[in-house]
Amino acid sequence: MASSFRHRLFGLRELVDELAFRAPARLAVTVFACVVALFAALLTVPFATADGEGARFVDALFTAVSAVCVTGLVVQDTATYWSLYGQIVILTGIKVGGFGIMTVASLLGMIVSRKIGLTQKLLTASETKTSRLGDVGSLVRVIIITATTLELSIALLIFPRLVVIEGNVGTAAWHALFYGISAFNNAGFVPTAEGLMPHVGDWALLLPIALGVFVGALGFPVILNIQRALPRLGQRWHGWTKRLSLHSKLTLVTSGVLFVVGALLLLVLEWSNSETFGPLSFGDKILAAVFAGIMPRSGGFSTIDVGAMSQSSWLIQDALMFVGGGSASTAGGIKVTTLAVMLLAIAAEARGDRDIDAFGRRIPRDVLRLSIAVVFTGASIVLVSCVALLELTDHSLSRVLFEVLSAFATVGLSTGITHDLPDAAKYWLSALMFVGRTGAVTVVAVLALRDRRRIVRFPEERPIIG
Repeated sequence: MASSFRHRLFGLRELVDELAFRAPARLAVTVFACVVALFAALLTVPFATADGEGARFVDALFTAVSAVCVTGLVVQDTATYWSLYGQIVILTGIKVGGFGIMTVASLLGMIVSRKIGLTQKLLTASETKTSRLGDVGSLVRVIIITATTLELSIALLIFPRLVVIEGNVGTAAWHALFYGISAFNNAGFVPTAEGLMPHVGDWALLLPIALGVFVGALGFPVILNIQRALPRLGQRWHGWTKRLSLHSKLTLVTSGVLFVVGALLLLVLEWSNSETFGPLSFGDKILAAVFAGIMPRSGGFSTIDVGAMSQSSWLIQDALMFVGGGSASTAGGIKVTTLAVMLLAIAAEARGDRDIDAFGRRIPRDVLRLSIAVVFTGASIVLVSCVALLELTDHSLSRVLFEVLSAFATVGLSTGITHDLPDAAKYWLSALMFVGRTGAVTVVAVLALRDRRRIVRFPEERPIIG
């Protein structure tokens, strides 16, 4: 019996190895879909809901996809509709989704065999955008240590404030842990019915959450690179940034610029809005703008009524959501490095330079081609989804576009229409969240593997552009 089981297990491992070698993107999507299906099944049991009657399949599926894809869009209130069991399932889904399915597979491989095999390294390298296989083991350990440490740090920082707010140590501890995991993983789920809106001016509560979202959106390769670049005890700090990789520099600079520009624009546009920033004090307006400037990057938390914001503010957030966060992070979107490469290419073309340069490094042309493919694919998905939801609902284009971008970029912000969507629209948004989380990775993996060398090249001729 044991010999037969080992033989079957070996055969299954060979099949997985073959799929990982021949179609890593397909394997990644398949595993991710299986995990979503598992969490959807866990949420359909009767005791997953507070009333004990069980959730409708469409609501359970939508919530499972939103949790595993670390989005935060909800069709049922997390605090009141789901039981404690249901909330634990949702939080577990957030944790699994934040790690990344392929990273979790590598982690399980480490636990079982005490080491990472070549297949697991290849899979995790595909998921985490790590170029060297030797970095994968370090990256997995960094994911475990950094994610858990930052999640617990956020929880510990906000715990004293939540004790005062909740008036109960046990409830405060649960909510602190929930916010800590949800914030670092950019999930946007909240454990209370009112969310963070009653605490719009609470620096002690909101600042750690915002910081956790920002760090989570940088990406684990950047966190790993920063950890290695930081000077050790007794070493000088001067020049430590030179040890950062080009990817880390582009991610940090672009993320910082997007945050500052987004926060300032939202502050100006909403300053006098009587339903958002208007009634707030000067200090509370600054905090609200800082918080709102970070969240569209994939955080999904909100301290003001997003549905009451001006359409100009929606458009700014649309742009921020489409860009998203860093590669191999818990954020979605086309990623900040994609935007950076596109802007650098435009600047190089405007100057007449043959090469795309940044921080003393030359960016290969194939990276630009890959960036164009990612942007065009993402824009096409958003366009088709907007048309579909306009046909399925009677909402305006501005609201539909916001909802579609929030789902595609796995953000979780909403103008308030998610709860009232018809089932067909819920299924569509579920698929969109799944594609938004896995689609860009799949497109990049497929295109990167299709690097063929042509023996015969056609004569060159330039078409007229513009």
